[in-house]
Amino acid sequence: MPITIAIIEDNLEFLRRYSDIISASPDVELLGSATTGRDGLALVDRCRADVYLIDLGLPDLNGVEVIRHAVRSHPDCDVVVVTVFADDAHIMASIEAGATGYLLKDTSLAELVACIRTLRDGGAPVSPVIARKILQRFHISKTVQPVPPSLLTEREIEVLRTLAKGLSFNEIGELYAISPHTVARHVKNIYKKLAVHSRGEAVYEATALGLL
Repeated sequence: MPITIAIIEDNLEFLRRYSDIISASPDVELLGSATTGRDGLALVDRCRADVYLIDLGLPDLNGVEVIRHAVRSHPDCDVVVVTVFADDAHIMASIEAGATGYLLKDTSLAELVACIRTLRDGGAPVSPVIARKILQRFHISKTVQPVPPSLLTEREIEVLRTLAKGLSFNEIGELYAISPHTVARHVKNIYKKLAVHSRGEAVYEATALGLL
């Protein structure tokens, strides 16, 4: 089955480029697009996509609101931010809202499609400059009280470490000789215990809390 995509982007040139590359890729399918935040909310309600590509700089709403609505409406979906904003505030607001990928608009179209595939395989693609900013923030977060290691089981910590390395559920299952469904169950438990809603947020919280 193709990976289904919905795009929420107000720049018509970027929207055209994204639509063209998706239409040209046999393993992905474009379900719909919107150019405003409110239309984006309606698109989320109307189209249950595997992946939502969302710009943060929408003309009427903050894209973070659309991310939050997509994740709340379709918990199994992935959200990739594609934006010009590379500051800490936008990055962390997007991750906290549930984004599982964060790409800058200088990402090539070929890389964009590759990132979508990586995302659905269990990875969490981010632009290199964004990855550096997140890591810098991890190093600064030293004042948070560490969570007792007993909060997570030994296996959950192992799975969390492999998630941080970007391994897919299938790759984690092969590494520990367990099924991808078992990996998914461990990840669900990790999310619940850390009170998070996405891979990116789980890695961020776990690192800040001294678990990684």
